[in-house]
Amino acid sequence: MIDLVYSEALQQIAEELLGKDTLVKPKVGGKTMGQHGAAWPGGPVDPALDNEGARGIYATLPYGNKEKEPDFCHSDGHPFNLSLVGLIDDVLPNGGAFKVWPGSHKRLYPTFQLQYDQPRIAYYEHLPSYKGIIQSEAYEQEIKKVMEDTKPVDCCGSEGDVVLWHHRLAHMAGHNYSNKMRLAVLGDFIKKDLDENRAKPPQDNMWQDWSEDLNAASETYSDEMARLQKLID
Repeated sequence: MIDLVYSEALQQIAEELLGKDTLVKPKVGGKTMGQHGAAWPGGPVDPALDNEGARGIYATLPYGNKEKEPDFCHSDGHPFNLSLVGLIDDVLPNGGAFKVWPGSHKRLYPTFQLQYDQPRIAYYEHLPSYKGIIQSEAYEQEIKKVMEDTKPVDCCGSEGDVVLWHHRLAHMAGHNYSNKMRLAVLGDFIKKDLDENRAKPPQDNMWQDWSEDLNAASETYSDEMARLQKLID
């Protein structure tokens, strides 16, 4: 699985974005995500715990005759720099593919209290009303606006296709209305300096921890590139 997620080609791309020789290397035979269970009682598995290799294979079963549901995006709570979703098999439109809200990372980034991590409230059985991640009011308002004004991109594709995405990008696992299970492998790229930077507030330049080449690049892209990335028709 590590060979799938951290191939030489993908490592090179990640270093072009984040900086050469800056990445924590995955451990073959290392601890796997989820050994400590939920991030808090009743909560999801915390991808930051024991994530020494790939996050793992994520499967979405076909919904069958289930009525269609509205999309609902979120952003991940654990600290990382860059992530990827790799398709293990072909995924059709509306077949459970990874779904993203373009540009949401730029809008959500300044609403966080910490640039990579998030503060959490401890769980107490006798005080059950609050637990887990604390989101700012600005975040809650902005992600609601994102869902209202931004058309999501269904990242369907062919076996071997890879989606690279920013750590503050709004996303979801798409609804699977096909007759085929969606299979994808997920993994995070983590920089060696993430621990010292994760609790800093959002920076004026949200790309300051990324590579010099990325910071020197133009912020625009061609219509051809936009069509290729399904940003425009």
